[in-house]
Amino acid sequence: MPRIFLIGIALLSAMWAQSSLPFEPAHDSGQSITGAFEGWFPNPDGTFSLLLGYYNRNQKQTIDILPGPDNRIEPDGPDRGQPTHFLPGRQWGVFTITVPRDFGEKKLTWTIVANGKTAVIPVSLHPQYEVQPFMEASGNTPPFIAFSESGPFVQGPRGQSMELTTTVSTPVNIALWLADDAKSTLTARPPGPPVTIAWSKFRGPGEVTFSSDRPPVEKSEFKAPAIFSGIAKTTAKFSEPGEYILRVVANDWSGDGGRGFQCCWSNAQMKVTVK
Repeated sequence: MPRIFLIGIALLSAMWAQSSLPFEPAHDSGQSITGAFEGWFPNPDGTFSLLLGYYNRNQKQTIDILPGPDNRIEPDGPDRGQPTHFLPGRQWGVFTITVPRDFGEKKLTWTIVANGKTAVIPVSLHPQYEVQPFMEASGNTPPFIAFSESGPFVQGPRGQSMELTTTVSTPVNIALWLADDAKSTLTARPPGPPVTIAWSKFRGPGEVTFSSDRPPVEKSEFKAPAIFSGIAKTTAKFSEPGEYILRVVANDWSGDGGRGFQCCWSNAQMKVTVK
């Protein structure tokens, strides 16, 4: 069956579902969190990446749920690298799970229990859920993220990570080097540079305070793998000792979640030991 036809059916089904649902006002708290399976894609080594996000239906309630009975991915869980800190609203393509080349028709399930409400989603390599997060039809590609001017520059939702150590009383200085192809399918491009970033806590025992969780990307000339190059700087302070993971997402002009096209954004993580 042609891909365009399938997309059309999916869009019509989504429109029908939305029109058939009763109107319900948004809630500040007390609601559920549902995992979101964005799709899967092959890796160069023959393995596959399962791409997941989530929808926290609470507009103002940020919830922490440790891996375990209330936040589990099975089998081989409960901890498969999923977030434990859930921001309000829809969060696109937050993390990936790598499965072996012989995963075949096996399935995973992600269960989240929040505010006494349980939500379970299946995750698989179903052919209709294959996505292309590294390039969309127009040729647009995700931004590159590096932790130093010399790289490595990595793009896409799998991303890369770095580790550092600090103390509770010492804010961490964070700098990112970014690059982008400055392409867009939008008729009217948003003002500002073609890359925007957002920092958030992914895991950790205490609160993380950023001097700016969305620092501006200042244009800067350095050897970059794309047309635009820039630097973004911020600081992070931790309320108590422990092991933390910070997530940064870099979006191009496509915006959050690629406006539903599963391209083009990039993830990276910073693992921080706070003493």
